[in-house]
Amino acid sequence: MTNADLMGEESTMEDNLMMDSYQVNHKDEIETVIYSLEENDSAMVLKNDDGYLWKFQYGSVEVFVQLTGESDDDLLTVWSVVLPLPAKNESMLMRKLLEMNWSGTFETCFSIFNEQIVVSAQRTIADLYPSEISRIITLVATIADDNDDDLLAEYGNS
Repeated sequence: MTNADLMGEESTMEDNLMMDSYQVNHKDEIETVIYSLEENDSAMVLKNDDGYLWKFQYGSVEVFVQLTGESDDDLLTVWSVVLPLPAKNESMLMRKLLEMNWSGTFETCFSIFNEQIVVSAQRTIADLYPSEISRIITLVATIADDNDDDLLAEYGNS
């Protein structure tokens, strides 16, 4: 093994140690992602005792991002409403959503929250990397925007 090989190996090990000790500022990372996705300067944030709550427009949906704090047990929750309830033919709607949950939602899922169908994802922030923050927010926003119009057209109760 050459000295250059050893140097490269040491550098890689040092880089890994640096990444392990790197402290993510979750609030800043979330805001960076939101400002890259938001449309029409729509991003808003509320800070209270429950942490932070952001809202922004992405395509035809509003996306909500909640961060409850910065300890390992705190949660990052992202959701977007795609259809208000009640809906037409709810049994067929529920079947469709369960089928979509199987293969088309990745780390997100369709759920019911406050009498609405939402796309959502939730995770503790322990070991949460910036790329994961970006992925979870982008997935929720994209899946919601890709499906809200079709679900409303087929199952909307207006």
